[in-house]
Amino acid sequence: MTGVQLVAVTNDEADLRLDRWFRRHYPGLTHGRLEKLLRTGQIRLDGGRAKASTRVSAGQKIRVPPPIEAALQAQKRPAQADPNDVDDLKKLILHRDDHVIALNKPPGLAVQGGSGVSRHIDGMLDGLRFGASERPRLVHRLDKDTSGVLLLGRSASAAAHLASAFRGKAAIKTYWALTAGVPSPEAGRIDLAVAKRPTDVGERVVADAISGKRAITYYAVVAQAGRKVAWLALRPRTGRTHQLRVHCVALGVPIIGDQKYGGAASVIDGLPSGGMMLHARAIELPHPAGGKLEIEAPLHDGMRTAWRFFGFEPAMVMPTMDDSP
Repeated sequence: MTGVQLVAVTNDEADLRLDRWFRRHYPGLTHGRLEKLLRTGQIRLDGGRAKASTRVSAGQKIRVPPPIEAALQAQKRPAQADPNDVDDLKKLILHRDDHVIALNKPPGLAVQGGSGVSRHIDGMLDGLRFGASERPRLVHRLDKDTSGVLLLGRSASAAAHLASAFRGKAAIKTYWALTAGVPSPEAGRIDLAVAKRPTDVGERVVADAISGKRAITYYAVVAQAGRKVAWLALRPRTGRTHQLRVHCVALGVPIIGDQKYGGAASVIDGLPSGGMMLHARAIELPHPAGGKLEIEAPLHDGMRTAWRFFGFEPAMVMPTMDDSP
């Protein structure tokens, strides 16, 4: 086993979170192990303690302790993704250029691994190199049961550029949802802080105006089926975990199929399609090479069935949302 190493942050790694820097260099290192090494001070940044969320700068020195050698060995023997899975992933591509790949993620497919999750997009990304020297990188996340636009950077610099757009609120994201009930008013702004809390059934996100993180969502009703169901356009201005799901519950209109947050109220009898009715419909942000990148993701078959069941047409004109910061 080798001794302590000091590894310099390169220019194309500037502004990465420290945990993502380790994920890039030592993918065999689990997040739990990383957190322990940080808590005990075995990993340091320029000699000082750091958190997983700390952003690194070019030229900074990261102390890599001997226990990470095991993770490095795991990196040298990466698990190979199922070729059939990779072929299926290629069919999801909405857009591809020298800098960006956009996928239309289906519901039920996790973006990253976790407890009990062995099949996920992050584990298949080597299959999307298309001759590039670098493996594509995730830029943002979608819940396992949420479908729609998912962006990948095809290089470290492209991923950093796209991630910066998300952090700086330059990315405009539009989601579609079917909700149980129609909100009142039918358009507006939700400014409701949220926080993660442990519960008897696992971790959940709850509204918490005192100690939660600020979360803002703009919404508008596109169409409705009486007072029973609404098709909402949602535009989050912050990117908190499960933000849209919690905000819809706060409006009194849980997303159909979201039993984790909506419970029995999220169930619509007679609906021929199951699953959570939340779809990342479109995204607009600056392209790494200049200009603007605009991507739209069509509804998957199950959602199209649900939309038509209520007489909604995906080609309908979207309402205007005043979502200025």
